[in-house]
Amino acid sequence: MKFELTILGSNSALPTSKRFPTAQVLNVLERFFLIDCGEGTQIQLKKFRVPMSRINHIFISHLHGDHFFGLIGLISSLSLQGRKNELHIYAHSKLEKIIRFQLEVLDSKLSYKLVFHNIFGKEIQTLFEDETLTVQSFPLKHGVMPCAGFLFKEKERPRLLKKDMLDFYKIPIKARHGIKLGDDYLTEEGVLIPNAKLTIAASKPRSYAFCTDTAYFPRIVPIIRKVNLLYHEATFLKNDAKRAKSTYHSTAEQAAKIAKEAEVSQLLIGHFSARFHDLSAHLSEAQSVFPKTELAEDGKVFSILHS
Repeated sequence: MKFELTILGSNSALPTSKRFPTAQVLNVLERFFLIDCGEGTQIQLKKFRVPMSRINHIFISHLHGDHFFGLIGLISSLSLQGRKNELHIYAHSKLEKIIRFQLEVLDSKLSYKLVFHNIFGKEIQTLFEDETLTVQSFPLKHGVMPCAGFLFKEKERPRLLKKDMLDFYKIPIKARHGIKLGDDYLTEEGVLIPNAKLTIAASKPRSYAFCTDTAYFPRIVPIIRKVNLLYHEATFLKNDAKRAKSTYHSTAEQAAKIAKEAEVSQLLIGHFSARFHDLSAHLSEAQSVFPKTELAEDGKVFSILHS
């Protein structure tokens, strides 16, 4: 049962021949969630064999071009392919105006419905929820530009039934749902069978947090605490800390400090400045603070397994 992140783009501002601007896809149980949509995202989707037609929800962190310039192209391509399902886009309210204007100027009529959701507020906001997953947004610190992080969390699963024990105690079907939820079972003879005898714990819920353009912002630590996988921007190295602060970005060291404070299981760093061709210094700087750090480079896939 997949909980798998594919990096489509890992650069900031300008694309390079090897790194596209920010875009990622999270596959949760074969449902595909697109996170940011920088220039060239649909090319990367095809290159890394992500089924575009199965993306129903797109989350845009903020309205700097390197995070959404690929969106109108993707929207148009989906229509050319004859898409019928609604496409839900979660973003600043201005994005709807931009996309509607582009479609009007291009005289484009889509084959499907676009549904926009305004995500910006000063508090945690639940954007999407179904029986297995919750997606929330939370504010980051990127100067006057509103910017959101995203938290994807699986829901707790019911306990797993022990078939042999159910058969042994002849437990009827109607009682089994409650047992999954933690109930004990009282036999007709008045004997109480504890839940622990009848079930085993399900796998722990998995989680992913996406924190793109932001200055060092410890206020997010309680929100992302103990996630399985954290993506945090690391545009600069620590010798450029002043520049990072003035542009509301982070260094690799600062990203690692957030990961350490939040006690996450694994850190991915990305959103690299185009002037860095070799990213080994970013990795070393982060690993010196938080050893379980990897580079979020284009094409890499990170899987969170059940524990």
